Amino acid sequence: VAAAIALVGAGFAPSLLRLMGASDAVLATGTAYARVMLGTNVVIILPFLLNAVFRGAGDAAIAMRSLVLANGVNIVLDPVLIFGLGPAPELGVTGAGVATVIGRGIGVGYQLWMLTNGRSRVRVERRHAWWDPPALAALVRLSGSGTFQVFVATASWIGLIRVLATFGSDVVAGYTIGIRVIIFALMPAWGLSNAAATMVGQALGAKDPARAERSVWLAAGYNLAFLGGIGLAFLLAAPPIVDLFGPEGEVRRVAILCLRMVSAGFLFYGVGMVLAQAFNGAGDTRTPLRLNLLCYWAIELPLAYALAKLVGLGPAGAFSAVVVSNTLFTLLAAAIFRRGRWKLTAV
Repeated sequence: VAAAIALVGAGFAPSLLRLMGASDAVLATGTAYARVMLGTNVVIILPFLLNAVFRGAGDAAIAMRSLVLANGVNIVLDPVLIFGLGPAPELGVTGAGVATVIGRGIGVGYQLWMLTNGRSRVRVERRHAWWDPPALAALVRLSGSGTFQVFVATASWIGLIRVLATFGSDVVAGYTIGIRVIIFALMPAWGLSNAAATMVGQALGAKDPARAERSVWLAAGYNLAFLGGIGLAFLLAAPPIVDLFGPEGEVRRVAILCLRMVSAGFLFYGVGMVLAQAFNGAGDTRTPLRLNLLCYWAIELPLAYALAKLVGLGPAGAFSAVVVSNTLFTLLAAAIFRRGRWKLTAV
């Protein structure tokens, strides 16, 4: 998969950026960055894969150390390669991509070393490196719905960027700042949601669906309280948070707007992400997949275009569509969850 992405991404980076509505200025500064990131995406994909191995084996500390190492190197190298500090060349935006690749590459090296030197609970040896069609088929079968879930959610964000790109590069830059802050704030909530999925699987495996349901609503309550507080903080303190990144003019205005509007839906989103992971933990991967398709493809993207372009609300219309789709996802997921069909997994 990484090789296919590398061939297409590195070779057609300018065309892909142009397809997303990039201006000539963005093409001039962003093409090399896109080629570096897409052409070396194997070190972007492998950390997720290998850390899933460690977590599944109960070696979560190794997964954490690999991410700390990779991102630590990335943070140090970013200013060095972007601004050309010391003997390093000044690479500008491309330097950010090079720093990411070097940092992630070092992280992957650490992961592979832990897997092959016998210090982790899973040890990979030379005899394991052979073609195993039954195992590969099982992996594809198990991961199919989950993979498509991620694809649907990711594609919806890309579609949203395409809508925003029609308003210019400043709007896309402002959105990028806002959404990066939002994703950072969502990380603990995602961790809690994944924990809920684990608890559901364990409870159903123990033939105790009532405990599974209690675990889900407890996790949903915690997430609601956490993201509710974060959302309130973003509503009140969006300007100083955005100012940490140094934007000006339209970029700053859009970043503040994005932070405030999207975070207004955090209460619903915090519950929705727990419910989605609860279905996955119960082995029902089709329900969240269908909800993703309905809420994020059939509703969010057309609504974002309609509000932003046809109604004339601009970026605010696109951000409103995000809140509406997240709210609808949560309400539908809660209604389906309360029906209790997912508990049949325990039978």
